[in-house]
Amino acid sequence: MSSAAPTLDRNLVSPQNMLNPFPLYQYLRENDPVHWSDAVHAWFLTRYDDVMSAYRDPRMSANRAKLFEYQVQGLSPDITREFMQTIRNQMFMRDGPEHVRLRRQTGMGFTPQRLDELRPIVHRIMRELLEQLSSRNEMDLVKDLSYPLPALAIAELLGVPAEDRERFWVWSEHLALYSSPPVGADSLLLASNANKTMVEMKEYLLPIIEQRRHTPGTDGLSQMLLAQEQGKMTPEELVANACLILFAGHTTTTDQLSNGVYDLLTHPDQLQLLREDMGLLRSAVEEMLRYTTSVPAITRIASEDIQLHGKTIRKGDMVFLVMAAANRDPSVFPDPERFDITRDSYHQKHISFGFGAHHCMGAGLARRELEIGISMLLERLPNLRLDEAKPPKVKCHGLSFRGFDALPVRW
Repeated sequence: MSSAAPTLDRNLVSPQNMLNPFPLYQYLRENDPVHWSDAVHAWFLTRYDDVMSAYRDPRMSANRAKLFEYQVQGLSPDITREFMQTIRNQMFMRDGPEHVRLRRQTGMGFTPQRLDELRPIVHRIMRELLEQLSSRNEMDLVKDLSYPLPALAIAELLGVPAEDRERFWVWSEHLALYSSPPVGADSLLLASNANKTMVEMKEYLLPIIEQRRHTPGTDGLSQMLLAQEQGKMTPEELVANACLILFAGHTTTTDQLSNGVYDLLTHPDQLQLLREDMGLLRSAVEEMLRYTTSVPAITRIASEDIQLHGKTIRKGDMVFLVMAAANRDPSVFPDPERFDITRDSYHQKHISFGFGAHHCMGAGLARRELEIGISMLLERLPNLRLDEAKPPKVKCHGLSFRGFDALPVRW
């Protein structure tokens, strides 16, 4: 066991650890792998095997509605009424057979065949975005590429108007902030914004759903409608899970694309390797996902008392499964702090997309977007580099999402 350096701040939500949590993750893995945080009032699991076991454990429930209720304790229930009604019908809040049922019907638009059909569309979107930059020699990667690419792709997948992507961004920001609130945030404001977002998303999607009901296509909404009409999901579940896809379908990929480009640009030896051999693209994307995942942790609720490494996780306790820490566990990943695009990602599996029944349904789409986005970016902009005059702005205000608010680059 290693000992903590005297200056190591063990508060998981301190500014220092929010900016760079990896030294603390290493300490916790080695010394306190089942860590209780008074600041967050939750448990943190940081070892790979423990996180994997928690994903498999039916006592670790995905039904986290009470967490959102706790955030607005003492406030009027009307503040989050629409939000709470919606998330209770979303598959990521269900366990067991109910989760499987909703996932199966919602996932009909995410088949490998459908995702492969989207490849040329993603190529076209990326090409058009890069063409808009043809007269420039600088950009904010987040604003100009990382955000619009996934937003446009998910619009295509669902069959919703691509020109509405600016609304998707605002909605996603509100939902992300409420799902993973910054330290000291105004809970009333976050709850109100999240509730308003759910109202607006439903008002936006319902007319599109009705249109698909009369003139179905091959898009994801049409596939979900087919399941709903066959009695496999309720109308409320259809709308709720369409909202979930619209939010989750681009938020995390936006962050992951920015994270991956930043890691490449700050490791010039690996960037050069990739430029010389684009056959490494797939393993490079897997290393980007491992090294700086856009979803560092996901929460579970203990449905009964659980004993782990001499600690007792009580029924009702919140547990963070810290994928970002597990992805750098040296028992699984040799030299885990090194960014290495030649890493054997086949045998050393990161868990940035979760695991088991709750493995991210959009993983296939995200991988395709990352591979196409990175390859075209490097091909079209051979002199791409960070903008020395404009430092990046890291987005690390919560424990569940990590990316950049701004990532200025030049070429």
